[in-house]
Amino acid sequence: LEQRQRNMEKELEESKRRQEEQRIVKTLSRIVFTPEARSRLNNLRLVKPQLAEQVEKYLIALAQQGKLKIPVEDAYLKEILEKIYLSSRRETR
Repeated sequence: LEQRQRNMEKELEESKRRQEEQRIVKTLSRIVFTPEARSRLNNLRLVKPQLAEQVEKYLIALAQQGKLKIPVEDAYLKEILEKIYLSSRRETR
């Protein structure tokens, strides 16, 4: 019973941590991306959620380090996604 309670507490803590991380990413996303770029990421998230999350977090990290011009325009995001798509096509051949 004690073990089960500890596991439930750990799961609750992990859930809270994930929710806080998602809140932070969402807030930073509003700062880093133009509304059009955010819309494109949200559309991508419907089809490829893992890719959208990776790209979003990577670009936010670059912006925080000052290595990326803010706000990220939709055209720039589109270029990045095209490069990812092209490189993934080459790898599968």
